[in-house]
Amino acid sequence: MNASPSADTLRAALAGLLAGLPPRQAAQAVERLIANYRGTTPTDAPVLRDRSDVAAYAAYRMPATFEAVRGALGALREAAPDWEPRTHTDIGGGTGAASWAVAEAWEDEPPRTTVLDWAEPALALGRELAGSVLDAQWRRERIGAALRLDDTDLVTVSYVLKELTAADRTALVAEAARVARTVVIVEPGTPDGYERIIAARTLLVDAGFTVAAPCPHSGACPIEPGTDWCHFSARVSRSSLHRQVKGGSLPYEDEKYAYVAATRHPVTPVASRVTRRPQIRKGLVQLELCGPDGLARETVTKRHGPLYKRARDVAWGDAWPPEDED
Repeated sequence: MNASPSADTLRAALAGLLAGLPPRQAAQAVERLIANYRGTTPTDAPVLRDRSDVAAYAAYRMPATFEAVRGALGALREAAPDWEPRTHTDIGGGTGAASWAVAEAWEDEPPRTTVLDWAEPALALGRELAGSVLDAQWRRERIGAALRLDDTDLVTVSYVLKELTAADRTALVAEAARVARTVVIVEPGTPDGYERIIAARTLLVDAGFTVAAPCPHSGACPIEPGTDWCHFSARVSRSSLHRQVKGGSLPYEDEKYAYVAATRHPVTPVASRVTRRPQIRKGLVQLELCGPDGLARETVTKRHGPLYKRARDVAWGDAWPPEDED
C-alpha cells in the first residue's frame, strides 16, 4: 500500500470528490439523502443513484462513520490486544468507511477486506477512494435475510441495521455469528440505535460469543429499558460541506454512536467503563460507570492523589480505573 489508512488520508481523498461539483448541488444531495441513506435495503433502485449523490454523501458521512468504528475497534483491541484478523467482511459497507478504520487499526498488517453493498455507485466510489490504500474487494450483494457469507475473521456492520426489517436484522446477525470469529456492530447513538445493538448483542451472546466491548461483562445490560441508553461520542472534524448543510462555524462536531464488539477469542474486558462525559468540578470528578455489578457513580477527589489526576484526563468511553491503578 502506498499510503497509510488514516483519518487524514481519508479526508484528503474525500476532499477531491467534490472538485467540480457545485457546493449547492452537493448540499442539496446531502439534505435529500441524510434521512434515508441507501433507502430500504434491498431494493431495485438504491437511493444513492449516481456518482454525484454518492460523492456528496460520502464527503458528509464517511468521516463520522470512520471515527465511530475507530472508537469501537479501539475498545476491541484493548480487550483482545493479541488478536489480529487476516480477513474482514464489511456488510453494507457502502463507500468503505468501516474498512478504512479496520485497515488503520491493524495498520502493520491490514486484513484482506471484502465490502458488500447493494448500491453499485457506492461500491464504485469506494473502490476509487481506496485506490492503493486498502486491500479490498468490492461486491454487490443484497443486504438482508438471504445474504450468505464466507468464513472470515472479522465482520463489521456499521449504520446498517437501521435500514433493515426486524427479521432481516436477526437473520443478518445470525449469519455474521455463523461465519466470523469477531463481530463489530455500530449504530447511531440514539435510543432506537441502542435497542438494535442490545438485540444484536443478545443474539451474539446466545451464539457463544463473549462481549469484548463496551460492556465489562456478557450478562444482561443493567439499563432498565426505556429509562436510558448506552452510547458514546467521537470527535469529527467538520468540512465546509458539513458547515454548509448544518450551519454553524465550529471546526468539529460530535458523532454519537452505540456499538457492540463480540468475539470467540479470549478477551479481558475492562473492570468498568465510563458511560457519560465526566463531570469535572472544583476538586472532584464525577464518573458514571457500568461494571459487572451494574451502573454506579464514582466521585474522585483530590484526596485520592494520583487517581484524581487520572480522573481529570479520563474520557467518555474509557476504561476505569486506569490499568496501573488499583
